[in-house]
Amino acid sequence: MVAKVVERQMGVALWRQIADRIRLAISNGDYDATGMVPPETALAAEFGVNRHTVRSALAALAEEGLVRAVQGRGTMIERKDRVSYPISRRTRFSQGLGRQVREIGTKLLGHAQVPASGEIAAALGVHPGTPLIELSTVSSGDGRPLSTAVSYYPAERFARMAEEYARLGSVTKAFAAHGLDDYVRVSTEIVARHAEAEELSLLKLSPGAIVMETRSVNADLEGCPVEYSRTRFAADRMKLRIET
Repeated sequence: MVAKVVERQMGVALWRQIADRIRLAISNGDYDATGMVPPETALAAEFGVNRHTVRSALAALAEEGLVRAVQGRGTMIERKDRVSYPISRRTRFSQGLGRQVREIGTKLLGHAQVPASGEIAAALGVHPGTPLIELSTVSSGDGRPLSTAVSYYPAERFARMAEEYARLGSVTKAFAAHGLDDYVRVSTEIVARHAEAEELSLLKLSPGAIVMETRSVNADLEGCPVEYSRTRFAADRMKLRIET
């Protein structure tokens, strides 16, 4: 059930804390019996706040498309199941979503050639300062933004990465255009946190929303790293499944 304690001295607005707890309760299926969020008066009593604070939390969740106010009935939960995304030896976005969505969208937000920083250089096995191609992208399913990523590729090997991605809409196809027909996942680190301002905008989330961030490395079949990515997934729309 929803955790009833909110912290008044933690620096996070009460309505954001309440929105987080309601979001988690919806994800856990706590309200499945009715399909409705409890009335504002009940939530205010549970959390020890006034109805205005609860109303602000519900308004934020409505902006995310998670709930909808229905005149005369209360706040209805919008039934949008989370998409399951597998992380395995061969992780591919389109294949991973499979038949869970009807339409998959990818968009190149921007690109640049940048020098490799320490962390990224280590992940790709190159010297700091080595030229890399940086791609910023957002991916969606059935019109809902699901993830946004910043990815890096050795510029010497993948000089046309931005152009090929823009033309083909796929990292796998862009790799193939450079002569790399197959690649595998070497490592993935996963953390969960509150979304930052840019992520809220790109993923169309409300303040207080949670994202799952993965930092991953892909390599060719000889073990040479070819991609380092930092991907943020909307936690209420996606769940990550580790496959071995």
